[in-house]
Amino acid sequence: MKMMHKKFKFASLISALGVAGGAWFSTAAHAVSDLPGGPAVRQLNLGPAVTKIAEEQQWLHWFMLIVCTVIFIAVFGVMFYSIWKHRKSKGYKAANFHESVVVEIIWTIVPFVIVILMALPATKVVVALKDTTNADLTIKATGMQWKWGYDYLKGEGEGIGFVSTLDASQRAMSNSGDVSKAADDYLLKVDNALVVPVNKKVRIITTANDVIHAFMVPAFGIKQDAIPGFVRDTWFRAEKIGSYYGQCAELCGKEHAYMPIHVKVVSAEDYTKWVDVEKKKAAAKLDDPNKVWTLDDILKRGEKVYAANCAACHQANGKGAGPIKPLDGAAVVLDADHNKQIHVLLNGQNNGAMPSWKQLSDTDIASVITYTKNNWSNKTGQLVQPAEVLAQRGK
Repeated sequence: MKMMHKKFKFASLISALGVAGGAWFSTAAHAVSDLPGGPAVRQLNLGPAVTKIAEEQQWLHWFMLIVCTVIFIAVFGVMFYSIWKHRKSKGYKAANFHESVVVEIIWTIVPFVIVILMALPATKVVVALKDTTNADLTIKATGMQWKWGYDYLKGEGEGIGFVSTLDASQRAMSNSGDVSKAADDYLLKVDNALVVPVNKKVRIITTANDVIHAFMVPAFGIKQDAIPGFVRDTWFRAEKIGSYYGQCAELCGKEHAYMPIHVKVVSAEDYTKWVDVEKKKAAAKLDDPNKVWTLDDILKRGEKVYAANCAACHQANGKGAGPIKPLDGAAVVLDADHNKQIHVLLNGQNNGAMPSWKQLSDTDIASVITYTKNNWSNKTGQLVQPAEVLAQRGK
């Protein structure tokens, strides 16, 4: 029996080592590379800057670091030298004196000069960072659990608006734990990137509709809180075409890690082409809320709306997860009173755990409600028309 037990323990050890080795090999085989415009592997310093503000911030970073290092070396150098040079074992005795006008003047003037030398360039950068006047383009970034809404308020592209969400395939990889096929932009890829023209001053107005978020893009040197009920702003002027990445930088709930920012900087000509395409898309989405839909047609649209906006939390099978309530078999979904579910989508519930989806069109809301009422085990046969949603807005 003892021999069998030893053999079993040895086999278990070999198995464990095999699993560990396999995991290590899998990790090594799927190593990631630096992401241009985003984080780098083993990054210790600030990322490459593509705006003047970001360049000045990096200069300030090194300037302050050098000044502090020099002060540290000078102060502790003198202190340790004095301790060692005038140690008791060499027969030195401590001097006994009280006031010294010269010393007091020195330790007042020197720190004052150092603070001024550090404050002047820092103040210059902070003032420049807050100067959002004369912007070529103004965009409102609305933080919501857990995505970003972008509305082009002024300049070329005025009137364009969309929601930017983590790419569904990357969310699926995260949920499964299998990241073997993950690219360098893992958890940073979105379905709709924020597009801006190069060498144009872009003003970003930030707010939120549930909790505090923060809009941060390191390559631009910007980070601005998005606070419900308040409006803040920042700006940038990207000097290089490319894709640049950031994330919500304020802990905003359990999906905080799934709230990336992707800014695509393009040429003026490409930006104009993008604006034309987006305006055509927006015109196509302007459905007549009084149009009467058939069940088959609205279900097809509802499936797309659900996949793009709802599946991340409620799952494709409608079962929910953790605190997220399931839609399959939910009383509010099965209820014949359509207004109950309409109000949930328009106003949210549970203190923002279920966010408001007012930004969706009446037709999109009607279609996704109809989809949930007729999918999985919810075979209600009920059909919600866009006019029902329109009637409940603002109530």
